[in-house]
Amino acid sequence: MMLSSRLRLAVSLLALLVLGQARAVDITGAGATFPYPVYAKWAEAYRTATGNGLNYQSIGSGGGIKQIKAKTVDFGASDKPLTKEELDQDQLVQWPMVVGGVVPVVNLAGVAPGQIKLSGGLLADIYLGKIKRWNDPAIVALNKGVPLPAQDILVVSRSDGSGTTFIFTNYLSKVSPEWNSGVGSGTSVKWPAGINGKGNEGVASYVRQQSGAIGYVEYAYALQNKMTYVEMKNREGQFVAPNDKSFSAAASNGHWSAEAGFYEILTDEPGKASWPITGATFILMQKVQDHPDHGRAALDFFAWAYAHGSKSALALDYIPMPENVVKLVQAEWKRAFKDASGQPLR
Repeated sequence: MMLSSRLRLAVSLLALLVLGQARAVDITGAGATFPYPVYAKWAEAYRTATGNGLNYQSIGSGGGIKQIKAKTVDFGASDKPLTKEELDQDQLVQWPMVVGGVVPVVNLAGVAPGQIKLSGGLLADIYLGKIKRWNDPAIVALNKGVPLPAQDILVVSRSDGSGTTFIFTNYLSKVSPEWNSGVGSGTSVKWPAGINGKGNEGVASYVRQQSGAIGYVEYAYALQNKMTYVEMKNREGQFVAPNDKSFSAAASNGHWSAEAGFYEILTDEPGKASWPITGATFILMQKVQDHPDHGRAALDFFAWAYAHGSKSALALDYIPMPENVVKLVQAEWKRAFKDASGQPLR
């Protein structure tokens, strides 16, 4: 009798184990390089906590949008939010996950991080190819006492369709009429000067290797690669450094609306402490889930990240979404997502 009870218990435990393994679903995503460091950190912690995995391909926002439209991944990621009309056209749901900053970085001998100061207008003129040398009088005027060399400026930008580029060019379009009319804002633009690298990684690599270079990367890449970042003059005329406080100051002015697909751009926000090149990064998923188990697994991951990922996000200098925004997002999940038969996903 005792043996029979033990056997039944063993069989029950084995059945539970098999059932748990059957329910484990690894999800796939692709897109923005901007949030890759925090998504990778979350994926590692999530697998430890739940046994479920996430395979995220850091291919740029443009690639992420294409892949979610083609339904080749469970979710796409983009730093350029889609408009309500674009979302409706492709039956997509969009929401913000974290906020971060895009940071100009330079390679100048003898210059420390935060020692160089630039205004938005100067940064635009450098990328337009109008300011060509580091000892240009306009740069010297903002950087008295800084050892600026008589060296050519090598401009480095992104070659791929990129939400980081969208945030950067959106900012330049707001602060420079010439940039706005001549180059504009987008995930991919026709760069007036310089060379191109693929991804945040490619830009960071070029800047590290080329003396006199300037580029733009997501802040985590600047920190991880020990790069020399620039202080920027913001909308209130204050020079600010990129960090969690200045990103948070800019994010505090965001106006998030589920009805608008959470469309919001955080560049050139008011506030004395605001970093001017701030942006949110967004998740995109199909409204109708042909594979409901994958859809639920993806939403489980993002719910876990909202609930448990703030500490690791802050450690990488991303800003978690405010609780009121998280509640709006999760309410939208319940309303928007359906399976192929029209039943709510959650």
